[in-house]
Amino acid sequence: MLGLGTLSRVMGEVRRDVAAAHARDPAARGAGSGEILTTWPGVQAVLSHRVAHGLHTMGVPVLPRTLSMVSRTWTGVEIHPAATIGQGFFIDHGAGVVIGETAQIGNDVTLYQGVTLGGTGFQTGKRHPTLEDNVTVGAGAKLLGAITVGHGAKIGANSVVINDVPPNTTVVGNPGHPVRVEGKRIEGPDTDWIHLPDPIADAITRLSTRIAELEAEVAQLSGSDRERVAEVRPLRPAHGPSPAGG
Repeated sequence: MLGLGTLSRVMGEVRRDVAAAHARDPAARGAGSGEILTTWPGVQAVLSHRVAHGLHTMGVPVLPRTLSMVSRTWTGVEIHPAATIGQGFFIDHGAGVVIGETAQIGNDVTLYQGVTLGGTGFQTGKRHPTLEDNVTVGAGAKLLGAITVGHGAKIGANSVVINDVPPNTTVVGNPGHPVRVEGKRIEGPDTDWIHLPDPIADAITRLSTRIAELEAEVAQLSGSDRERVAEVRPLRPAHGPSPAGG
């Protein structure tokens, strides 16, 4: 039932959601809390969901889904009332985000536009992803099925993830390829989308190097001149500091 304890908890969640917007959206740095609450669709969608989820938990019929539908029309974000969302959750831009019924989201998670936390098939029970604390999911990424994305993981833009992701791991590609980030990751949201590792390009580079070595050995054994081997280079090598300011 509603009471002072529930009201206090809700106000605490609202403050933390607004603080998350201030911390993770550069456009919000100069905006007041009132402006964020009234004009940030991602924040509005989360606040609406918290009300709908509370009503759903209390067993109120129809109203939670109605509130979810209205929120989707207003913000472009669809969150099922039964989805469980932790504190400090932030959806940047918001348009096109879909969060399924059995999705579970931890604390301080960040999603960008176009992200789907969806199910596969028509099975019942747990069928949507679980995101642990401090996960960052890039624009357009699709996370499908009852998978678990570990603490501090980062999902690259437009990746399609259908398997569990270990903690502190970056996933890129379709289907998603998990790769360890070199060095120690800083705790918290990571928005550097340029310096993501590319396991496929790395494998091709290693294969090209090995072929060049074998060609050199064959040329030496046959006594013929070695032909020049083409060099594999990144199309757009990324250099310099992170655009995210890290």
